[in-house]
Amino acid sequence: MVINIKEKIKSLIKQALQELGFADFDNMPEFTIEHPGSMAHGDYASNVAMVLAKATKTNPKDLAEKIVEALKRVLPLAKGEAGGGLIEKIEVAGAGFINFKLTPRYFNNTLKNIIANDLNNNFEFSNLYKNEKILVEHSSPNLFKSFHIGHVMNNTIGESITRLARASGAEVAVISYPSDLSLGIAKAVYILLEDGIEKLNTFKTDNEKLNYLGDCYVRGTKAYDDEVVQVRVRQIVKILYESTPGPEMEAYKIGKEINLNYFKNIVVRLGTHFDNYIFESEAGVEGKEIVLQNTPNIFTKSDGAIIYEGEKEGLHTRVFINSDGFPTYEAKDIGLLSLKFKRYNPNLSIFITDHEQTNYFEVVVNAGGKINPIWQNKTVHRTHGRMSFKGQKMSSRLGGVPLAVDLLDTVVDEVVERAPEMDNNSADKVAISAIKFSILRAKAGSNINFDPDTSLSFEGDSGPYLQYTTVRAGSLLKKAEGLGLMPDTNFVFNLTANYIVTDVEKYLAMFDEVVSQSINEWAPHYIATYLLELAHSFNTWYAGTKIVDVQNLNAPQQLAVVLAVQKTLTRGLHLLGIETPEKM
Repeated sequence: MVINIKEKIKSLIKQALQELGFADFDNMPEFTIEHPGSMAHGDYASNVAMVLAKATKTNPKDLAEKIVEALKRVLPLAKGEAGGGLIEKIEVAGAGFINFKLTPRYFNNTLKNIIANDLNNNFEFSNLYKNEKILVEHSSPNLFKSFHIGHVMNNTIGESITRLARASGAEVAVISYPSDLSLGIAKAVYILLEDGIEKLNTFKTDNEKLNYLGDCYVRGTKAYDDEVVQVRVRQIVKILYESTPGPEMEAYKIGKEINLNYFKNIVVRLGTHFDNYIFESEAGVEGKEIVLQNTPNIFTKSDGAIIYEGEKEGLHTRVFINSDGFPTYEAKDIGLLSLKFKRYNPNLSIFITDHEQTNYFEVVVNAGGKINPIWQNKTVHRTHGRMSFKGQKMSSRLGGVPLAVDLLDTVVDEVVERAPEMDNNSADKVAISAIKFSILRAKAGSNINFDPDTSLSFEGDSGPYLQYTTVRAGSLLKKAEGLGLMPDTNFVFNLTANYIVTDVEKYLAMFDEVVSQSINEWAPHYIATYLLELAHSFNTWYAGTKIVDVQNLNAPQQLAVVLAVQKTLTRGLHLLGIETPEKM
């Protein structure tokens, strides 16, 4: 892991301030250490003088000059890496910012670190959750309803957060929470029984069976407007909740198995593995018991139902057990909270949903916190938006809310149409990268407009562009090896002391910092943005530099940069849940 240069700079600033008479650091206003807007201004900048000037009513630029002079006195005496020649220049800029320029040796050490660490897929970038337990729940399908693009968004974000959790040093468990028992499922079972279970045997493929079961769900919802159907569906609900043997349970089990097997297959294609499942049916039993145990202390009886008066907390009032005595989604989610902490005892429990469920989960988690404060204090809710499609071609082929498999297959067809020489496995990886990256580059909760023209571009801000850049870097290394040229991070210092650090090397040095920020906020979009910046910088540098040339004296060092870019892009894409084909 690269040294935390920001902490080193912060420590030096505090030493300088102490020399100037600022000793009460506990009550000192917070100051920042960030990258300047332009790399030409330095590698890091601090607003410490501006913050303290406001607090002490002094001129920020004058104070910045004094801090810089104190830093120059402190720096030669500093212990560790900072005192060992990693800061080359400190100067005042603008109205009072202090800019720090790092030495070539710092960036060279970064290259060495990247290249030396031949890390596997479970590499750690942060000690934030070292030896702690993190539970991640995502991609929770509604069985008997098709796995659609909303689930793809949930899976994409959940898988990336899972990988970030592993990169934080934590022990990570991943679960899904399939909805396998509800009024909606009883409606689907009703239609399945009306049609006859044997109708499933008339379909040749799993996709046809899935589409049929999804149609049963839709038809059952429409049929429920009939009062006679309502009576029958409610009877089916009771049978399913009580697991009473008979044709209803038989139809239910067959449909559940078909949907669950499909779900398992599609998430494997997306690169996801679940350690376990907690089904809504078992969470309902747990939740109902908990709600009853906490009535009337936390929950209240109202018109034959049991509610949580969220309005008293500035939230919504919601029903947790309905007038038929069945647990609602709210009670089931209380049961889920209980089962999560009972079975996994996590230090942190993260779950991902559509952003439109934010208000709903505020009520559930608030109620759960009244039952057990740990459930609320250790739970983190992350959200995603909705996906739409740009362009008549995509919209007409996929319709309103397409199935996940239809989306994937359609994008694969687009890849093959644009690159017919690509094999099926590579085309699938490129298609998945296009979809995932378009989702992950957006901030949490943002809606996505998937445009194949930009999302599949090998030259634009896309997942395939990052894959292509990674493959290009690998091709350069193979070509160089054929000429007997190899990466060497020590070469530059044996050759000359006047080596000019490229922007590419500066971006490479930021990677650990960006990953740490993504972990701190559980926000993969920071990594997505960073990878684009790194790739753009690398491709610009590559276009203007003849690297693979036996006459190029700097080739060993430049090839080290290429190798570090290849490794960093690969690692960054892995954290986004994206694999890179060997050839593109």
